[in-house]
Parts: sequence; structure tokens; C-alpha cells
Amino acid sequence: MKEFFSQMGKYFARYKGYIAGTFILNILAALFNVFSFSVLLPILQILFKVNTEHYEFIEWGTGGLNNLVEVMKNNGYYYSQQMVESYGPATTLLLLGIVLASLTLLKTATYFAGSACLMPLRTGIVRDIRADIYKKILSLPLSFFSDERKGDILARVSTDVNEVDGSITSSLDMMIKNPIFILVYIGTMFAMSWQLTLFTLLVVPLLAGGIGRIGKKLKHRSLYAQSKWSDGISQIEETLGGLRIIKAFIAEKKMEDRFTRINNEYRKAAMKVAIRQSAAHPVSEFLGTCMIVIVLWFGGYLIFAGNSPIDASGFIYYLVILYTTLQPIKDLSKAGYSIQKGLASLERINKILKAENHIREVEHPKKIETLKDSIELDHVRFSYNEGHEILHDINLTIKKGQTIALVGQSGSGKSTLVDLIPRYHDVTGGAIRIDGEDVHNLSIHSLRSLIGNVNQEAILFNDTIFNNIAFGVDNATQEQVEAAAKIANAHEFIMEMEEGYETNVGDRGGRLSGGQRQRISIARAILKNPPILILDEATSALDTESERLVQDALEKLMKSRTTIAIAHRLSTIKNADTIYVLHEGNIVEKGSHEELIAQNGYYKKLNDMQAL
Repeated sequence: MKEFFSQMGKYFARYKGYIAGTFILNILAALFNVFSFSVLLPILQILFKVNTEHYEFIEWGTGGLNNLVEVMKNNGYYYSQQMVESYGPATTLLLLGIVLASLTLLKTATYFAGSACLMPLRTGIVRDIRADIYKKILSLPLSFFSDERKGDILARVSTDVNEVDGSITSSLDMMIKNPIFILVYIGTMFAMSWQLTLFTLLVVPLLAGGIGRIGKKLKHRSLYAQSKWSDGISQIEETLGGLRIIKAFIAEKKMEDRFTRINNEYRKAAMKVAIRQSAAHPVSEFLGTCMIVIVLWFGGYLIFAGNSPIDASGFIYYLVILYTTLQPIKDLSKAGYSIQKGLASLERINKILKAENHIREVEHPKKIETLKDSIELDHVRFSYNEGHEILHDINLTIKKGQTIALVGQSGSGKSTLVDLIPRYHDVTGGAIRIDGEDVHNLSIHSLRSLIGNVNQEAILFNDTIFNNIAFGVDNATQEQVEAAAKIANAHEFIMEMEEGYETNVGDRGGRLSGGQRQRISIARAILKNPPILILDEATSALDTESERLVQDALEKLMKSRTTIAIAHRLSTIKNADTIYVLHEGNIVEKGSHEELIAQNGYYKKLNDMQAL
């Protein structure tokens, strides 16, 4: 339970008012339940005429708290006798039955109110966990997601959160209600006979031990089952993304066999968890009955021997209370192993929630409004993992308004280098400065506000064209969006669509061609109007006609901006002020297109290969 409260404590704290209300209502429910059972005693006396003693009324408060139970018991019998003498046994039974029904109504009403009071807590905790996961996903650096499978993250957000809801929050009612009921019932039993109750408590570990053995390995097995389902979600996500390739290579059977294997492994793991979980009820039922039998024998032995502190009808009432106590004990045990199952999912969720974010702001970051002078990379080094450096001692300076280009083979570190400027990753050596200020000292929000991106893969969201263009700008007007689209050579094809700017682009822009997606992403960058522009192979995946339109749009976008362009096609960056050639994380050459050709080095080889 320590782990449970340490993991969930911060969420409970947000709903302490509801928890307090549930406590109060469940205490009332338990007390009404005890009083409703107490009405059984005079009913039994009247039915079986086992008590012929005559009772006199005792003033309430006589003897203080120590004799409260005895006074209540005596006066209860007194009122019952008075009713029998006044109205007869049959009418008295009816009146006592009405009292029993009324107390039961109060008990069930407070019981229901206590459970209803927990609903905002249950639904709120699940909402808060999902919100925390989503917020954390947005804040984590890109390096985290390169090490994680997308399907596994989706499984944690969906399946694992649902498991927390089903296993943990659904057990909150039992966790709060049952200890209250158990304490009230055991307190009543002590008041009736402390000797018999002490003997009963010696038998309780038998019940608790049996349930405990069932729940012992439940968390470990649940963790294994959830990881198997994550594998299944990952395969589904990969299948949806690679359906064209699967069909092209006639690999449907191969993928089906792979999913069948994962699905069967999950079924086997989930079955073991379910069997162990379902064993709890029959085991607790059997152990509970054994406990009742032992107490029945011991209590009967005391009554037969004449040593019992309670009479036969009192012993029946005692057994009723004891039997009633067994249910909350079993429910509490059930909540215990259900929580163990949920903690396995919470552990997987915490791999996201507790993931360390290395991209941190200083305590009082500086805000930067625009680029005034230059961007400087000073002896920059970077590695994703210790011991394997991607970039080695990079030095370059980009003056305001300049266009520089980065070229080199795949894996040379071009994209990694430009990702360091907006702090998608942090340098592991050296420094990056904007107008002489280290980017670590700048507000991340203001830093990234300076930069616009157009990537090789135009990333669009499943929304309208208007909202995709206006994505990075709050309160953009129709006129502003259209103006940006016209500069990006996108307005014409947008207006040809049936719903114009309100056309939905589909999942990842799937309803548009590659060139259309790229021009919308350029319009998005134009509308943001950033002083620094990063172009990451923006035309490499396009056909000739689309490339011409996109290149024209890019040239309009690059005017009066500081631009860093990554390109495989050297024809697109011939006019750059400076071209930097990267090879295995090092800058091996730099200069204009003509200067690099004249050097007859690595760049010339690339140029000759493309000309060929």
C-alpha cells in the first residue's frame, strides 16, 4: 500500500473534499447498518420467547460511556416489552420491521451517496493522468521518442490508463469504505464480547494470508501481460503506416503470423492474470466460512459451558455482525490485489511521466525578440549516447540575412546540427550563441518563436487547410492566411477544392499530393514570419513540376531572412552565401559553389555524381 499512496497521493490531494465527504457518509452507513441489525434482537426475543426477564428503563447517560452499550441494550428491550404489552406481539413485530426497513433505507442512501461522492474523484484522476501524460509527451525532447516505439507509447496512454481506471480508481470505494465498516463492526463486536472478539481476530490472519498469496505475483504477471499488448499495438501502428509496402511485397501472411504470435502470447499472459484474480473469490468464500465455523464452535462451547458473556440471541446477533464483517474484509483484499494489477500499468505510465527532460530553462531566462546580428556555433560537439559522438568541433557563423547550406552524405550530422539551434537537443560540448547570448540562457518559447521550419516530410494535422496554415499563429485572419498561401503558390489549388480553405487534409495530409502538402507547410512558415528559417531537404521528395513551384515559394520565403538549408540536390543551394560540407560529423569544406568546385574536393565529387 505504501507504493500505492506514493504513486497516487498527488492525485488524491486534488480531491480531498470528496474523500472527506465519502468518509463521513460511509461512517454513517456503517452505524446505520449496526443499528439496523440491533433491531433483530428484540424481534428474535418476541418470535422465540427466549427472554422472560422484565426490564426497567435506565436514564440515558447513566454510567457514562463505559456502560453506554448496556444502557442501549436494556432500554431497547424495555421499549420492546412496552410495545408488546401495549400493541401485542404481531403489531410490535410489524413496527420493529418498519424501524429495520427505515434504518436499512438510511444505510443504503448514505452508502450510495458515499459511492456517488467518489465519482468525481474516479473520473477526475483518470482525466488528470491522461492530461499529465499528454503534457509530458509535449515537453519531452525528441531523443526520448527515438528510443521508444510509438505503439508502446499509445498503449500506455490508452490501455494502461484504462487499466488504472479499472483496477485502481474502481477500488477506491472499497479502499475507503471497507476499513470504516470493518472498524465499526469490530468495535461493535468488542462492545458485545471482547473475549470472543479477541479469539475471532486470531482467526482473521487465516483469511488474509490466503488472499495475500493469490495477489503476491499479480503485479509482475500484469506487467508482463501489458508489455505483450504494447507489442500488439506497435504492430498495428506499423501495419497502418506500412500498408502500401506490405501489399507491394505480398507480406500479408507474414504480418498476420507475426501478429497472431504476439496476440497468443498476450492471451496466455492475460489468462494467467485472470485465473489468479478469479481464484480470490472462491478462496476467500471458503476461508470465510471456515472462520465462521470456528467462531460458531467456540461461542457455542462457551454458551453450553455457561461461561459466555452473551446469551443465545446476542450470540446470533454477534454472528450476523461477524458474517457482515467478512464481506468488507474480502472486498478490501480484492481491492488489494486489484491495485497490484493496476500498479503494473501505473509503473509503465511512469516511464513517461518520470522520464527526465534534459532540455531545461535557467531560473530566469532571457527573452529574445528578433535576430539582430548573427548565429554562432562555437566548437560544438554532440552525442546521443556517451562514447559515440555525432558532431565533432563544429565552428560556423551565420550573419543576419545570410543563406548558408549544409551538404553531405546521409548520416553526416546535418539534421542533428540544425536541431541544436532551437534546442530540440542540447550540445554536449561547446556553445551556440544568438547575438552573443548562449541559447541555454534564452527562453525556449522566445527562441523557437524566432525559427520557422520546412522539412522534407511536410507534417500536417488532421484538420482544415486554414487551421494547418494558421497552426503557429494565434487569431490569424482569413486575409493573412490567404496572403501566406499566395506567396507559397498554394492559393490556386486550395480554391479549386470543394470547400476551399475549410477542406480537411486527412490524416497527416493524406488527401493532398506531396507538392501540395509542402506548399501548405511553406505557407505556415510564411504566416509565422520568423527571422530565422531552417529548410531540411524541403524539395527532395518532389517531382520536377512540384519542385519548381515549391522552390519558387521557398525563394519568396527566404527573402530578407537568415536561412539554413539542408540539401542533397546541389542545384537548389548553388546561390547560398556559404556552403558547408559535412562528412562523418566534421566540416570538411566550406565556401561558395564556385569556390568549392575549384577546390576539387568532396563537394566536387558530389556535384559530378549528380551531373552524371
